[in-house]
Amino acid sequence: MSAESARIWTVLELIRWTSDYLAGKGFHNGRLNAEWLLAGVLGLKRLDLYLQFDRPLTEAELAEFKQRLRRRARREPLQYIEGRAAFRELVLTVDPRVLIPRPETELLVGEVLRWAEGRSDAHVLDLGTGSGAIALSLAAEGDFARIVATDLSPGALEVAEANRRALVPEAPVELRAGSVYDPVVGERFDVIVSNPPYVAEAEREGLDVEVRDHEPAQALFAPGEGLDVIREIIHGAPQHLRAGGLLALEMGAAQADAVASLVRATPGFAEPRVLADLTGRERMVLADFVDSVG
Repeated sequence: MSAESARIWTVLELIRWTSDYLAGKGFHNGRLNAEWLLAGVLGLKRLDLYLQFDRPLTEAELAEFKQRLRRRARREPLQYIEGRAAFRELVLTVDPRVLIPRPETELLVGEVLRWAEGRSDAHVLDLGTGSGAIALSLAAEGDFARIVATDLSPGALEVAEANRRALVPEAPVELRAGSVYDPVVGERFDVIVSNPPYVAEAEREGLDVEVRDHEPAQALFAPGEGLDVIREIIHGAPQHLRAGGLLALEMGAAQADAVASLVRATPGFAEPRVLADLTGRERMVLADFVDSVG
Protein backbone atom coordinates (compact mmCIF):
# COMPACT_ATOMS: atom_id res chain seq x y z
CA MET A 1 0.00 0.00 0.00
CA SER A 2 2.81 2.44 0.82
CA ALA A 3 4.08 2.48 -2.76
CA GLU A 4 0.61 3.38 -3.94
CA SER A 5 -0.35 5.82 -1.22
CA ALA A 6 -0.86 8.62 -3.78
CA ARG A 7 -3.55 6.68 -5.65
CA ILE A 8 -7.22 7.03 -4.87
CA TRP A 9 -8.55 4.04 -2.98
CA THR A 10 -12.22 3.11 -2.89
CA VAL A 11 -13.84 1.32 0.01
CA LEU A 12 -14.04 -1.97 -1.88
CA GLU A 13 -10.47 -1.79 -3.15
CA LEU A 14 -9.13 -1.11 0.31
CA ILE A 15 -11.14 -3.93 1.85
CA ARG A 16 -9.83 -6.38 -0.75
CA TRP A 17 -6.21 -5.28 -0.42
CA THR A 18 -6.35 -5.35 3.39
CA SER A 19 -8.04 -8.75 3.44
CA ASP A 20 -5.18 -10.24 1.45
CA TYR A 21 -2.58 -8.42 3.53
CA LEU A 22 -3.98 -9.70 6.82
CA ALA A 23 -4.41 -13.21 5.44
CA GLY A 24 -0.70 -13.12 4.66
CA LYS A 25 -0.10 -12.21 8.31
CA GLY A 26 -1.97 -15.32 9.46
CA PHE A 27 -5.37 -13.79 10.19
CA HIS A 28 -8.17 -16.26 9.51
CA ASN A 29 -10.80 -13.52 9.18
CA GLY A 30 -8.90 -10.87 7.25
CA ARG A 31 -11.91 -9.41 5.47
CA LEU A 32 -13.91 -9.01 8.66
CA ASN A 33 -10.96 -7.27 10.30
CA ALA A 34 -10.56 -5.01 7.29
CA GLU A 35 -14.22 -4.05 7.41
CA TRP A 36 -14.16 -3.30 11.13
CA LEU A 37 -11.05 -1.16 10.78
CA LEU A 38 -12.43 0.79 7.86
CA ALA A 39 -15.86 1.24 9.40
CA GLY A 40 -14.20 2.77 12.45
CA VAL A 41 -12.25 5.24 10.32
CA LEU A 42 -15.32 6.29 8.35
CA GLY A 43 -17.67 6.40 11.33
CA LEU A 44 -19.98 3.81 9.77
CA LYS A 45 -21.57 0.56 10.83
CA ARG A 46 -19.71 -2.31 9.24
CA LEU A 47 -22.62 -3.39 7.04
CA ASP A 48 -23.05 0.19 5.79
CA LEU A 49 -19.76 -0.23 3.95
CA TYR A 50 -21.61 -2.45 1.49
CA LEU A 51 -23.67 0.55 0.41
CA GLN A 52 -20.55 2.66 -0.20
CA PHE A 53 -18.15 0.35 -2.05
CA ASP A 54 -17.36 3.02 -4.64
CA ARG A 55 -16.69 5.77 -2.09
CA PRO A 56 -13.13 7.16 -2.42
CA LEU A 57 -11.12 7.71 0.74
CA THR A 58 -9.55 11.06 1.48
CA GLU A 59 -5.84 11.30 2.27
CA ALA A 60 -6.66 11.86 5.93
CA GLU A 61 -8.94 8.81 6.06
CA LEU A 62 -6.32 6.65 4.34
CA ALA A 63 -3.61 7.84 6.73
CA GLU A 64 -5.75 7.00 9.75
CA PHE A 65 -6.61 3.60 8.28
CA LYS A 66 -2.95 2.76 7.70
CA GLN A 67 -2.12 3.67 11.30
CA ARG A 68 -4.89 1.40 12.58
CA LEU A 69 -3.88 -1.39 10.21
CA ARG A 70 -0.31 -1.33 11.53
CA ARG A 71 -1.61 -1.79 15.06
CA ARG A 72 -3.91 -4.62 14.05
CA ALA A 73 -1.11 -6.36 12.14
CA ARG A 74 0.78 -6.46 15.47
CA ARG A 75 -2.23 -8.33 16.88
CA GLU A 76 -3.45 -5.44 18.99
CA PRO A 77 -7.14 -6.15 19.74
CA LEU A 78 -9.69 -4.29 17.68
CA GLN A 79 -11.34 -2.98 20.84
CA TYR A 80 -8.17 -1.15 21.88
CA ILE A 81 -7.73 0.25 18.39
CA GLU A 82 -11.33 1.51 18.39
CA GLY A 83 -11.16 2.52 22.05
CA ARG A 84 -14.48 0.94 22.87
CA ALA A 85 -16.13 -2.40 23.55
CA ALA A 86 -19.78 -3.44 23.64
CA PHE A 87 -20.96 -5.06 26.87
CA ARG A 88 -24.63 -5.94 27.35
CA GLU A 89 -26.48 -2.61 26.91
CA LEU A 90 -23.39 -0.41 27.20
CA VAL A 91 -20.53 0.66 24.98
CA LEU A 92 -17.53 1.03 27.26
CA THR A 93 -14.33 2.98 26.75
CA VAL A 94 -11.41 0.54 26.91
CA ASP A 95 -7.64 0.77 26.54
CA PRO A 96 -4.67 -1.43 27.51
CA ARG A 97 -5.11 -0.51 31.19
CA VAL A 98 -8.20 -2.74 31.38
CA LEU A 99 -9.32 -6.14 30.17
CA ILE A 100 -11.65 -6.28 27.20
CA PRO A 101 -15.02 -7.40 28.64
CA ARG A 102 -16.20 -10.78 27.42
CA PRO A 103 -19.48 -12.63 26.87
CA GLU A 104 -19.11 -14.91 29.90
CA THR A 105 -18.96 -11.83 32.12
CA GLU A 106 -22.19 -10.63 30.54
CA LEU A 107 -23.76 -13.88 31.73
CA LEU A 108 -22.41 -13.33 35.24
CA VAL A 109 -24.09 -9.91 35.32
CA GLY A 110 -27.31 -11.53 34.16
CA GLU A 111 -27.22 -13.98 37.06
CA VAL A 112 -26.78 -11.16 39.57
CA LEU A 113 -29.65 -9.22 37.99
CA ARG A 114 -31.92 -12.26 38.22
CA TRP A 115 -31.02 -12.76 41.86
CA ALA A 116 -31.69 -9.08 42.61
CA GLU A 117 -35.17 -8.88 41.08
CA GLY A 118 -37.49 -7.32 43.66
CA ARG A 119 -34.60 -6.33 45.97
CA SER A 120 -34.25 -2.59 45.35
CA ASP A 121 -32.41 -2.07 48.63
CA ALA A 122 -29.51 -4.37 47.71
CA HIS A 123 -25.89 -3.22 48.10
CA VAL A 124 -23.30 -4.63 45.68
CA LEU A 125 -19.52 -5.00 45.85
CA ASP A 126 -17.70 -5.50 42.53
CA LEU A 127 -14.12 -6.62 43.15
CA GLY A 128 -11.58 -5.87 40.41
CA THR A 129 -13.89 -3.72 38.34
CA GLY A 130 -11.49 -2.95 35.46
CA SER A 131 -13.41 -0.88 32.91
CA GLY A 132 -16.43 -0.92 35.22
CA ALA A 133 -18.29 -3.40 33.01
CA ILE A 134 -19.99 -5.32 35.83
CA ALA A 135 -20.74 -2.44 38.17
CA LEU A 136 -21.98 -0.08 35.47
CA SER A 137 -24.14 -2.72 33.79
CA LEU A 138 -25.73 -3.54 37.13
CA ALA A 139 -26.36 0.18 37.64
CA ALA A 140 -27.81 0.60 34.16
CA GLU A 141 -30.05 -2.46 34.19
CA GLY A 142 -30.82 -3.04 37.85
CA ASP A 143 -32.27 -1.19 40.81
CA PHE A 144 -29.60 -1.23 43.49
CA ALA A 145 -29.29 1.02 46.52
CA ARG A 146 -25.50 1.19 46.22
CA ILE A 147 -22.69 -0.29 44.15
CA VAL A 148 -19.07 -0.12 45.30
CA ALA A 149 -16.49 -1.07 42.68
CA THR A 150 -12.84 -1.57 43.57
CA ASP A 151 -9.60 -2.12 41.70
CA LEU A 152 -5.92 -2.30 42.55
CA SER A 153 -4.93 -0.47 39.35
CA PRO A 154 -5.11 3.35 39.33
CA GLY A 155 -5.24 3.25 35.54
CA ALA A 156 -8.21 0.90 35.54
CA LEU A 157 -10.04 3.14 37.97
CA GLU A 158 -9.46 6.10 35.67
CA VAL A 159 -11.07 4.18 32.82
CA ALA A 160 -13.95 3.04 35.04
CA GLU A 161 -14.55 6.59 36.27
CA ALA A 162 -14.67 7.92 32.71
CA ASN A 163 -17.20 5.22 31.85
CA ARG A 164 -19.24 5.96 34.96
CA ARG A 165 -19.45 9.68 34.12
CA ALA A 166 -20.36 8.96 30.51
CA LEU A 167 -22.84 6.13 30.99
CA VAL A 168 -24.50 6.23 34.43
CA PRO A 169 -23.58 9.59 36.00
CA GLU A 170 -26.57 9.64 38.36
CA ALA A 171 -26.31 6.03 39.52
CA PRO A 172 -25.15 5.21 43.09
CA VAL A 173 -21.78 3.84 41.97
CA GLU A 174 -18.66 4.49 44.03
CA LEU A 175 -15.15 3.60 42.85
CA ARG A 176 -12.42 2.81 45.38
CA ALA A 177 -8.74 1.92 45.08
CA GLY A 178 -7.25 -1.11 46.77
CA SER A 179 -6.75 -4.87 46.80
CA VAL A 180 -9.74 -7.18 47.31
CA TYR A 181 -11.41 -6.18 50.60
CA ASP A 182 -8.95 -3.51 51.74
CA PRO A 183 -11.18 -0.64 50.49
CA VAL A 184 -14.29 -1.93 52.32
CA VAL A 185 -13.06 -2.89 55.79
CA GLY A 186 -15.99 -3.24 58.18
CA GLU A 187 -18.66 -2.98 55.46
CA ARG A 188 -21.21 -5.59 54.40
CA PHE A 189 -23.03 -6.11 51.12
CA ASP A 190 -25.87 -8.18 49.71
CA VAL A 191 -23.86 -9.21 46.65
CA ILE A 192 -20.15 -9.74 46.08
CA VAL A 193 -19.40 -10.21 42.40
CA SER A 194 -16.07 -10.49 40.66
CA ASN A 195 -14.28 -11.38 37.47
CA PRO A 196 -10.89 -11.75 39.17
CA PRO A 197 -7.48 -12.74 37.79
CA TYR A 198 -7.59 -16.51 37.45
CA VAL A 199 -5.09 -17.55 34.77
CA ALA A 200 -2.14 -19.61 36.02
CA GLU A 201 1.33 -18.41 35.04
CA ALA A 202 1.96 -21.81 33.48
CA GLU A 203 -0.82 -21.08 30.99
CA ARG A 204 0.76 -17.84 29.75
CA GLU A 205 2.35 -19.24 26.61
CA GLY A 206 -0.85 -20.99 25.63
CA LEU A 207 -2.89 -17.78 25.57
CA ASP A 208 -3.85 -16.08 22.35
CA VAL A 209 -1.18 -13.50 21.49
CA GLU A 210 -3.81 -10.75 21.49
CA VAL A 211 -4.51 -11.48 25.15
CA ARG A 212 -0.99 -12.36 26.30
CA ASP A 213 0.82 -9.43 24.70
CA HIS A 214 -1.76 -6.67 24.96
CA GLU A 215 -4.13 -7.09 27.88
CA PRO A 216 -2.97 -6.16 31.42
CA ALA A 217 -1.17 -9.06 33.09
CA GLN A 218 -2.21 -7.89 36.57
CA ALA A 219 -5.85 -8.48 35.63
CA LEU A 220 -5.18 -11.87 34.04
CA PHE A 221 -2.71 -13.88 36.09
CA ALA A 222 -2.91 -15.13 39.66
CA PRO A 223 -0.49 -17.28 41.70
CA GLY A 224 -1.39 -20.66 43.11
CA GLU A 225 -2.37 -22.18 39.77
CA GLY A 226 -4.60 -19.20 39.14
CA LEU A 227 -6.62 -19.63 42.34
CA ASP A 228 -5.01 -17.32 44.90
CA VAL A 229 -7.19 -14.26 44.25
CA ILE A 230 -10.34 -16.35 44.04
CA ARG A 231 -9.34 -18.04 47.30
CA GLU A 232 -8.86 -14.65 49.00
CA ILE A 233 -12.25 -13.46 47.78
CA ILE A 234 -14.06 -16.57 49.02
CA HIS A 235 -12.33 -16.71 52.39
CA GLY A 236 -13.04 -13.03 53.06
CA ALA A 237 -16.62 -13.04 51.83
CA PRO A 238 -18.26 -14.08 55.13
CA GLN A 239 -16.97 -10.90 56.77
CA HIS A 240 -18.48 -8.75 54.01
CA LEU A 241 -21.77 -10.45 53.08
CA ARG A 242 -25.09 -10.01 54.80
CA ALA A 243 -27.16 -13.09 55.62
CA GLY A 244 -29.16 -14.04 52.56
CA GLY A 245 -26.56 -12.52 50.25
CA LEU A 246 -24.90 -13.84 47.11
CA LEU A 247 -21.33 -14.54 46.02
CA ALA A 248 -20.94 -14.62 42.22
CA LEU A 249 -17.57 -15.39 40.65
CA GLU A 250 -16.20 -15.91 37.17
CA MET A 251 -13.45 -18.52 36.87
CA GLY A 252 -11.38 -20.49 34.41
CA ALA A 253 -12.96 -23.36 32.50
CA ALA A 254 -11.00 -26.00 34.41
CA GLN A 255 -11.41 -24.49 37.88
CA ALA A 256 -14.99 -25.40 38.75
CA ASP A 257 -14.20 -28.27 41.12
CA ALA A 258 -11.49 -26.34 42.94
CA VAL A 259 -13.58 -23.18 43.33
CA ALA A 260 -16.66 -25.09 44.46
CA SER A 261 -14.52 -26.90 47.04
CA LEU A 262 -13.23 -23.58 48.36
CA VAL A 263 -16.81 -22.38 48.80
CA ARG A 264 -17.85 -25.59 50.56
CA ALA A 265 -14.91 -25.24 52.96
CA THR A 266 -15.91 -21.69 53.91
CA PRO A 267 -18.46 -21.37 56.74
CA GLY A 268 -21.81 -19.78 55.99
CA PHE A 269 -22.37 -20.79 52.37
CA ALA A 270 -25.01 -23.06 50.91
CA GLU A 271 -24.03 -25.58 48.25
CA PRO A 272 -22.45 -23.66 45.35
CA ARG A 273 -24.01 -23.64 41.89
CA VAL A 274 -21.71 -24.07 38.90
CA LEU A 275 -22.99 -22.51 35.67
CA ALA A 276 -21.77 -22.84 32.10
CA ASP A 277 -21.24 -20.20 29.44
CA LEU A 278 -22.85 -20.31 26.00
CA THR A 279 -20.24 -22.80 24.79
CA GLY A 280 -20.98 -25.23 27.62
CA ARG A 281 -17.82 -24.50 29.62
CA GLU A 282 -18.19 -24.16 33.39
CA ARG A 283 -17.28 -20.51 33.96
CA MET A 284 -19.30 -19.25 36.95
CA VAL A 285 -19.80 -20.20 40.58
CA LEU A 286 -22.71 -18.77 42.58
CA ALA A 287 -23.24 -19.37 46.27
CA ASP A 288 -25.95 -18.15 48.65
CA PHE A 289 -24.68 -16.91 52.00
CA VAL A 290 -26.99 -18.16 54.72
CA ASP A 291 -25.21 -17.13 57.94
CA SER A 292 -23.58 -13.86 58.91
CA VAL A 293 -20.12 -14.35 60.39
CA GLY A 294 -18.22 -12.07 62.74
